[in-house]
Amino acid sequence: MTGSMHLVKTPSSQVLIDGGLFQGRRDDFYKINSTFSFSLGEVTALALSHAHIDHSGNIPNLVKHGLSCPIHATSATVDLCSLMLPDSGHIQEEDIKFVNKINKRKGQPQREPLYTSNDAIACLGNFKSNYYRQPFKITPDITATFFEAGHVLGAGLILLEIQNGAGIVRLLYAVDLGRKNLPLLRDPDIIQNIDYLIIESTYGNRPHDLVESAKQKLVDVVTRTINRGGKLIIPSFAFERTQEVVYFLSELIRQGKLPMIPIFVDSPLATNITMLFQKHIGYMDAETQKLMAKHLDPFGLNHIRYIRDSAESKELNFDKRPMVIISASGMCEAGRILHHLKNNIENPANTILVVGYMAQNTLGKKIVDRQPIVKIFGEEYKLNAEVVKINSFSAHADKDELFWYIQQLGKSVKRIFVVHGDEEQSEPFTQRLIDAGYKAYLPQKNEEVVLG
Repeated sequence: MTGSMHLVKTPSSQVLIDGGLFQGRRDDFYKINSTFSFSLGEVTALALSHAHIDHSGNIPNLVKHGLSCPIHATSATVDLCSLMLPDSGHIQEEDIKFVNKINKRKGQPQREPLYTSNDAIACLGNFKSNYYRQPFKITPDITATFFEAGHVLGAGLILLEIQNGAGIVRLLYAVDLGRKNLPLLRDPDIIQNIDYLIIESTYGNRPHDLVESAKQKLVDVVTRTINRGGKLIIPSFAFERTQEVVYFLSELIRQGKLPMIPIFVDSPLATNITMLFQKHIGYMDAETQKLMAKHLDPFGLNHIRYIRDSAESKELNFDKRPMVIISASGMCEAGRILHHLKNNIENPANTILVVGYMAQNTLGKKIVDRQPIVKIFGEEYKLNAEVVKINSFSAHADKDELFWYIQQLGKSVKRIFVVHGDEEQSEPFTQRLIDAGYKAYLPQKNEEVVLG
């Protein structure tokens, strides 16, 4: 599910699509992210679909181990990675310090981060900015074009046009694919005359609730938690999901459906990224651009407190007022959210609101599954807080939206490769495509497939 990375090889080129960080249990994290089935030094170019860490987060480690090629992405993705990758390195350094204190107390070996913030900064010189719908030669025999994915700021569908003898093979990479009619971004582009499609399946067997019903659910859970004097803890990806949740909270407050309650975005990264959203207003949809032009504050800058300083973050643990705390990381595997969970998870007055996908074996998934005891920093805590999940805030297309998108591509698609999903999502979606007459295939890790 995480750690997205695909290699396209021709007789003269090797193009890596994405360089994602696998997220999961600590031992698996180090082993999987440090094991490569190909020679990094032979990669000619890297095409990066978007800045989410499960797609970009292993790039500093790849460069550290020998990747030296240009890394192509949209201008917004380049700016986002300049924030997110050093932050990822910093989080690893800080978490390892905390874990090593516990390991030292228990007589266990000390650990090293996968990469540091300095490693991440060192890789940024390889990044090259590109723009939507402007083809460029990514290698002498492959032309690449980014199209709007509708997923997150700067996200791109990647079209590779590969020279194959006298002909051209057109490969479309739609991982991740966004949704229609969501706030902030424009809808995904539809590209015709595709030979091969690589498509995600994060929600390949699951529908999303309607956005309007999700907003009402958000009103209900905020009101219920505040009325019992609790804190609403929202683990959220610093990039896109935080801005989307803030957008809806701000809208509900403007509409009078929620009172003016204390809301904190406790993430230096989320704060900086929100500022980038304002810089890249050209990527926004028409409605968001109108709100910003009218100074209607879609990101709550006038009434939401954005926290960078760690001392201010710690003060929230001693603030007994009912409040909303939005904090990273989204899968509860690192960052300040772990401290907020540690301090609030055992209080039944509190609520943990899950607004995004939680991969298998992550702390977030264990919370979604309501395991009675969870480990945070190696210590056990009782899950007494209420747990609520809202799927409609997902930036991923659901099973019907994925199927609809494939239908729009026409009949030219020779084969569809279903990736980026847990088995209970990817297998039923693959079968649905087969039943509909498509030549769909679910590849395995490190499998090689020849394209005609």
